[in-house]
Order: sequence, then structure tokens, then C-alpha cells
Amino acid sequence: RLLLIHFVRHSYIMERIKVNSTNLKSIGYFLGILEVEFKSKSIYQYKNVPESIFERFLNASSKGRFLNLFIVNKFRCRKVK
Repeated sequence: RLLLIHFVRHSYIMERIKVNSTNLKSIGYFLGILEVEFKSKSIYQYKNVPESIFERFLNASSKGRFLNLFIVNKFRCRKVK
């Protein structure tokens, strides 16, 4: 799996993979940063996330449940949009 990063001045746009979920639209990962886009258009980044967590998240049958159980309040987060 190859996720590309486009650098624009001092910020970047992470390419995300569309997911089948009630509330999540897409997720992306690069160098320990997990990016989650919600169907509401909000985007959050979680820092220092191991790649193994991203792989489990990508393969989880319930993306929202996995997010709440294993990512939210476990990794430092910032709202991007």
C-alpha cells in the first residue's frame, strides 16, 4: 500500500483510502500520522500511531467502533478541518 504526500508550502495533503462506514469517509497514514475524515467533512490527525494499528483499523469490520476503542483518547489528536 502506497500513500503519497503532497507538500504545499508548510502543510501537506494526505491521500486517504475510502472506507465503508456509517460515519467515516476515509482514512490515511504516513510516518506515524493517522488521518481520519468523517462524512461530516471534519478531518482529524492522530500522532505517533503505529503502522500495525493503522492496518488493523483498515481491516476492522466496524471502523467507527475500532476508532473509539483503540485510537480516540489513546493518541494525541488535532482537528485539521
